[in-house]
Amino acid sequence: MSVETEDRADEAADRRRQQRGWYFYDFACSVYSTSVLTVFLGPYLTSVAKAAADADGFVHPLGVPVRAGSVFAYAVSVSVVIAVLVMPLVGAVADRTGRKKPLLAAAAYLGATATTCMFFLDGDRYLLGALLLIVANASVSVSMVLYNAYLPQIAGPEERDDVSSRGWAFGYTSGALVLVLNLVLYTGHDSFGVSESTAVRICLASAGVWWGAFTVVPLRRLRDRRTPKGGEGSVGTGWRQLVNTLRDMRRHPLTLSFLLAYLVYNDGVQTVISQASIYGSEELGLDQTTLIVAVLLVQILAVAGALGMGRMARTYGAKHTIQASLAVWTLILAAGYFLPAGAPVAFFVLAAAIGLVLGGSQALSRSLFSHLVPQGKEAEYFSAYEMSDRGLSWLGPLVFGLAYQLTGSYRDAIISLVVFFVLGFGLLARVPIRQAIVAAGNPVPDRI
Repeated sequence: MSVETEDRADEAADRRRQQRGWYFYDFACSVYSTSVLTVFLGPYLTSVAKAAADADGFVHPLGVPVRAGSVFAYAVSVSVVIAVLVMPLVGAVADRTGRKKPLLAAAAYLGATATTCMFFLDGDRYLLGALLLIVANASVSVSMVLYNAYLPQIAGPEERDDVSSRGWAFGYTSGALVLVLNLVLYTGHDSFGVSESTAVRICLASAGVWWGAFTVVPLRRLRDRRTPKGGEGSVGTGWRQLVNTLRDMRRHPLTLSFLLAYLVYNDGVQTVISQASIYGSEELGLDQTTLIVAVLLVQILAVAGALGMGRMARTYGAKHTIQASLAVWTLILAAGYFLPAGAPVAFFVLAAAIGLVLGGSQALSRSLFSHLVPQGKEAEYFSAYEMSDRGLSWLGPLVFGLAYQLTGSYRDAIISLVVFFVLGFGLLARVPIRQAIVAAGNPVPDRI
């Protein structure tokens, strides 16, 4: 075997090792998204806020009257607005210094610590819960900027759909595993000698412990690449680089067109994920056990959905596969609006449909965007992507919260989200993906 062949084999082995390490950050942080954001915190924080509410059902943070049922949605909106301010700076600093791992570690462990501290959320401490949610949710958004920016470095153009889909599958696998443990603790809390409230707080805190523990794996396996730009990575330097990034992105209008489409339809996806438990518990009258089982079903089917849609993309292309998933999302929301209260079986059917499209639509969007990023701009461009993925997903929760604030009906709130999927579908249809890839200076895969 020649030296050149050995070098290629070593490079391939190193790339596979980094890919396996990369998957584990999804495995680590997805438990926060599943157990905390999707299942437990929404209903629990709402109950805490109701305990602090006045006779009319309002709390008064900073003297502003807010319906107790809107506190969670508004806190999510605040968290992603804060993330908008931080993520571009982090992306610019990461690309300038080439040191993504220290920044990833800082964001991950800040979020994990805030999540672990949710154990202390009880009584009428809704402001503490809102603060911890804001910190944890902003932190996971910032960490995902850096995590996603590794994808172009560890996977070639032809394998990114598969690698991205496997990352999502790892995340949904961990979410399902921890939800099973949560279900055992929650349903059997009496036999464990703890109250229902304490069981919920243990489930919340354990997600933070899990997040922090498994973050060690990607931090050990991923390698930073020194960029030719160099730089000290100060805050001022980061903002100057960000300004240059924004100017540079104007030179790639097709990449921006994809980001706009993604911003719109993913805002709907993120809102459905974060508000589903509120809708199930408050509007449909479903108990916590039913909600846990439904989200567990989503997690299990999302693994198959992510991998299955990855295979579909190899046949039909990522763009067309994403568009098909958006059509399904629209049907899901329409069905959810007419879902009868107290009907767990119908809720499970809806959860199964969500699971089949959730992972694939997100995984393929991430891999498709990776083809539109100019080389050397990964973290900066993925900061803009993450702003669309999580950081600018404040409008959906805000619309959801306002709809409930004005009407007192979660059905009106859930149907308002249809516009995000319909408009996102239309915007994505207008993006010439092959032309966008060429304009970014990247090779065009055979099927895109």
